[in-house]
Amino acid sequence: MPSPRRRSRSLRIVYKKLPGGRLTIHYHKKKPSKAQCAGCGRALAGVPRERPYKMRNLPKTMKRPERMFGGIFCTVCSRRKLKDMVRK
Repeated sequence: MPSPRRRSRSLRIVYKKLPGGRLTIHYHKKKPSKAQCAGCGRALAGVPRERPYKMRNLPKTMKRPERMFGGIFCTVCSRRKLKDMVRK
């Protein structure tokens, strides 16, 4: 039976194979939910689902798409926003 700190539904079980061929159980925190568009709430493409300590180590170009409003609005909402800005 796992120790009390491991008996949590917030941790996911990962089976790791050791060099000796034995399987052990490792416990990892679950990934966060997908980033959402500020306009429509749709899941953002090109934004990784990682824990904050992994996101810190990623280069800036891999954290969000390299376009205007990348990582904030989805493609549909960003196009709409750009069109509205040009029309004004």
